[in-house]
Amino acid sequence: NPEKEDVEYVDSIKEDIEWLGFSWDQNPYFASDYFEQLYKWAEMLIEQGKAYVDEQPQELISQQRGVPTRPGTESPYRNRPIAESLDLFRRMRAGEFKNGQMILRAKIDMSSPNMHLRDPIMYRILHQEHHRTGNDWCIYPMYDYAHGQSDYIEGITHSVCTLEFEIHRPLYDWFLDQITDSSYRPRQIEFARLNLSYTVMSKRKLLELVQMGLVNGWDDPRMPTISGLRRRGYTPESLQNFSERIGVAKRDNVIDMGLLEFTVREHLNRITDRVMAVLDPLKVIITNYPEGKTENMMLVDNPENPDSASHEVPFSREIYIEQDDFMEDAPKKFFRLAPDREVRLKGAYIIKCEDFKKDDNGRITEIYCTYDPESKSGEAGSQRKVKGTLHWVSAPHAVDAEVRLYDRLFVDEDPAGHKEVDFKEFINPDSLRVIPKAKLEPWLQKAMAGDKFQFQRLGYFCADKSSTPGHLIFNRTVGLRDNWAKSNA
Repeated sequence: NPEKEDVEYVDSIKEDIEWLGFSWDQNPYFASDYFEQLYKWAEMLIEQGKAYVDEQPQELISQQRGVPTRPGTESPYRNRPIAESLDLFRRMRAGEFKNGQMILRAKIDMSSPNMHLRDPIMYRILHQEHHRTGNDWCIYPMYDYAHGQSDYIEGITHSVCTLEFEIHRPLYDWFLDQITDSSYRPRQIEFARLNLSYTVMSKRKLLELVQMGLVNGWDDPRMPTISGLRRRGYTPESLQNFSERIGVAKRDNVIDMGLLEFTVREHLNRITDRVMAVLDPLKVIITNYPEGKTENMMLVDNPENPDSASHEVPFSREIYIEQDDFMEDAPKKFFRLAPDREVRLKGAYIIKCEDFKKDDNGRITEIYCTYDPESKSGEAGSQRKVKGTLHWVSAPHAVDAEVRLYDRLFVDEDPAGHKEVDFKEFINPDSLRVIPKAKLEPWLQKAMAGDKFQFQRLGYFCADKSSTPGHLIFNRTVGLRDNWAKSNA
């Protein structure tokens, strides 16, 4: 259908396939390459009395097909002379008729319980430019006609379709029966489509989300498209591992989104460098640390990799920690920072909260701490144990970044499964939260689009395709653990 095809879609599909790690032995195949051969076979079927031109409106044709439990009504044009159908079909190709004025139908069985065999449409008139053939054609083959024939031309052995095409298989076979008597025949095999919880996989529903502006295009990181998952930070390896885990089924079922997230989390844990970022910064002033002094702490890039390198992280008198890592009146089992309590700063020192300051609204704006100079990580005094370890960023060295916290697109496990409620009613209002000025360690200044990291204690993040050195943007791929499982337990 040239109305629904575009070179942009073709290029996007090719990009996705190559990104997944696959390639073509030769060039990609297009059904439009076979338009002339498909047309010749259609003429052959007309000449054999197995196809005819019908001039009835689409509404009447649909009515005549009837229902599976009763035979349909034959078109008054069904037995028109072969020469007449052949002449009209050639004139259809020549562009003599308007859109919808005539169609070519296969002459099969109007009483078949399989509705797809009740004289299906093979060709329709559509004066529409095609992205590959331009205006060479104004008649286009229908999917059911082009499918098997294209497979035959390409030497396909097994044509893999989803379960809804099982009822189309007799028609797939019928068309092939008419064009070949060779021992070679492609076979259509059906399997269950992938259904994921907390999202929709239907192209029609996804298109609706895009057109209504409920997501930011097909590559929105909340979309279950390959381009969306790629932009969010998923890896080809994680998607391949996920596919191997779920296998191929013959029955429809719903795969828990948590399994997909577990798979990418598992892979990113092995490959990503650990860095520090503070999303909701609260300033800490270490009062007994020398003013103007900077130390470079060495942090291992990835403890999961024994061959991993390390990188320097600057440490200074003023640092940022997360707002929720401090509590004024902390319970006994709160193992983060609180008045008169100690925590370790990751890769640095143990600090103790001595005091804090609030603004006029009662919001804590600064914390005053002291540090233990003998507790530096990696040195003898570092063996002293405290229960909490916090991530941090040096305030004078911090790099600002926009951080996009993506979450599941829907709050319902099966948003399309409610007949009385539109699936869009279940959109998660918190599926995207933007933090305009997170504080990052300076090593991330050089992050390139697509680079992936573990923000320690926060999750896995990916530099967005629109990120630049002057305006860093990171997308959250997935958290460090499945918080949805806990919240829905």
